[in-house]
Amino acid sequence: MNLESKIRNIQDYPKPGIGFKDITTLLKDGEAFKQAIDTIVDNLKDKEIDYIVGPEARGFLLGAPVAYALGVGFVPIRKPGKLPAEKVSYEYELEYGTDIIEIHKDAIEEGKKVVLIDDLLATGGTIEAATKLVESLGGEVVSIQFLIELEFLNGKEKLKGYDIESIIKY
Repeated sequence: MNLESKIRNIQDYPKPGIGFKDITTLLKDGEAFKQAIDTIVDNLKDKEIDYIVGPEARGFLLGAPVAYALGVGFVPIRKPGKLPAEKVSYEYELEYGTDIIEIHKDAIEEGKKVVLIDDLLATGGTIEAATKLVESLGGEVVSIQFLIELEFLNGKEKLKGYDIESIIKY
């Protein structure tokens, strides 16, 4: 199945000039969703993994079923104010302004092998920040997986040295 055909493109959202890649159309198609998850699982089958980490919110939608399929734990990265226990924060630059993401301080033990999963690689800012959080806790990022990559935005440049795979590339 062509998974790209399951992605809805919405022009000028959330602002003029942006072509938004809406994955809800893929998620609601059980066969397409299963194929996307199975593809990521296949990409990871030969890797030693302790945890799947997914940034809020679409990283949860892809990361949790991959963690389940691999029989490993899932760790969420959240926006500020969402995690109840002691946490570590990382502030990073966006196109206009800054953002912050957080992870529980005890979420990843020293030396644990981690895979980051998110829906989209655009400029790479969020996933770069996520790698910094994981590494600040002593985790080792063994792979970064995406459903979609917008190659023209060169997000991989911020992620040099990491094993990166994307299912759909624009």
